[in-house]
Amino acid sequence: MEFGAVFHRATDNYCYALDENQLIINIKTGYDVKEVNIIYGDPFANGILGGGEEWTGDKTGIPYKKRLKHQLWWTTTIVPEFKRLKYYFELITEDEKWYYFEDGFVSEEQMQLSGRSRQCFTMPWLNPSDVNKTPYWVNETIWYQIFPDRFCNGNPDINPENVLEWGSKKKIENRDLYGGDLQGILDRLDYLQRLGITGIYLTPINESPSNHKYDTTDYEKIDPHFGNELMMKTLVQSAHSKGIRIMLDAVFNHSGFYFKPWQDVLEKGPQSEYYDWFMINQWPLEKGAAKKGQLYTFAFFDGMPKLNTNQPKVREYLIGVVCDWVRKYDVDGIRIDVANEISHTFCKELRTALKAIKPDIYILGEIWHDAIAWLRGDEYDAVMNYPLAGSMKDFFIDESLTGEDFEYMVNRCYTNYMQQSNDVLFNMLDSHDTIRLRSVVKNEEEYRALLTLLFTMPGSTCIYYGTEIGMEGGFDPDCRRCMPWNQIEEGVFDERIKFMRELITLRKSQPLMRERNFHFPSEYENPRVIQFWKMGWSEKLEIVVNSSDEEIELLKCKEGKVLFSQKLENGVLQSGGVCVRFFDRI
Repeated sequence: MEFGAVFHRATDNYCYALDENQLIINIKTGYDVKEVNIIYGDPFANGILGGGEEWTGDKTGIPYKKRLKHQLWWTTTIVPEFKRLKYYFELITEDEKWYYFEDGFVSEEQMQLSGRSRQCFTMPWLNPSDVNKTPYWVNETIWYQIFPDRFCNGNPDINPENVLEWGSKKKIENRDLYGGDLQGILDRLDYLQRLGITGIYLTPINESPSNHKYDTTDYEKIDPHFGNELMMKTLVQSAHSKGIRIMLDAVFNHSGFYFKPWQDVLEKGPQSEYYDWFMINQWPLEKGAAKKGQLYTFAFFDGMPKLNTNQPKVREYLIGVVCDWVRKYDVDGIRIDVANEISHTFCKELRTALKAIKPDIYILGEIWHDAIAWLRGDEYDAVMNYPLAGSMKDFFIDESLTGEDFEYMVNRCYTNYMQQSNDVLFNMLDSHDTIRLRSVVKNEEEYRALLTLLFTMPGSTCIYYGTEIGMEGGFDPDCRRCMPWNQIEEGVFDERIKFMRELITLRKSQPLMRERNFHFPSEYENPRVIQFWKMGWSEKLEIVVNSSDEEIELLKCKEGKVLFSQKLENGVLQSGGVCVRFFDRI
């Protein structure tokens, strides 16, 4: 047996409470393992621990498995009668059998040795307050990310002095200001509602000298070039009246250069009452202090000093700020910028405070890597699913990848976390931090195929402003171009908007589009075809994407109904085509 391929631990995504009664148990093995059984029972079924008891348990098979690149992921659900569980695994290959305990592997002969210790895996107790609870409304939300300065200029009277003519520059620069504001977003709510949007994620709106506002000057003030508190309240109320929720961006890893406490530090040095609000290693600071190690900052930008969220006063201030946003504006979500560098202590206190005000508020972290350490149920609800976005785009960039590779990727992304987190992961294909989707892919077919796949993924779906019209743009800052409203109103992008509206409608009307369980083929006839099914109790969806150079004939089923397609003719899917079909399960 491939012992090195086997892994389990009785925590995190390998063993967790789905709710107050159900326990999800997962184990990884190599492909040589053909059968996995779990032997489980109450830890005290045969007496107290250390009392000379001979513990035995019930055995049941683990029926469900997912294929990863080099391992199998086996999963089952157990309902412990008395809220606690003791267990180990039986692993069967074609020619041998092993037992897997917390302290390693035991052979059949060793199992027969009287008195030999057996260090079982243990889930001590299913405490209801420890169950990871996420706001399920997020699963049904279609988000639309807005970079305010570039979305719409609704009130020229509050334009910055050096504002540029809307969309006037072909090459976008970091210092550019175009005058987009909250009034502009309010003016376009009807457009978003017609598109099918039910959630808006706003990048920062607090006072800042930049266009992106990730260098906060005042956390307690709306940037005057965006609007004011009344305008923000009006925007949220109007959005809510149209069934659209609002999520704000919180920049708590670092402040801006003109943040008053930082200015006080620059003036008074170690004598400033705010000196320990920041991570200063050496004083006085020289030019290039960050790269010299004198000061910790965001990346190596001296003008964005890192806030010390290890300090109680800093945590108290920032948590007070964000709680005030929720009370004042009635927003529905908070996205935490650079969420992996903030102290876990801060994250736990933040969650407690926000959930006390609004139990179903959505707390989203910007983390680009495996984030299980933040998704245990006491910090963030979810993270931005950049690993999924990158892997999906890789399939179209790297033509050596196959449908089987796509299967491995999807399974990897959705076995990293608990089901509760998977249901509300923030899925997108581009953002203010990435190259635009339309500039990644080679043609319109790939652009549409990727969007179709995005809308079939478990979690919550987000499109970046302009993605619905195929807006192009390179890496930051070029991915932050002005929304071309004149062309939109002239009908230049009607066909693309229609495509997006159809996808959104399908996602909202078909629960199986959001279903977390995938079923892939046992064998792939064409390596460049992606095919999988989403199963319900009495129905299923089939999703097919043809990325090959050949046309493929879909299996004709009388009970099948095509819900959505591109380049499908008489059951033949052309190269670059996509198809979503609905079936009643008999």
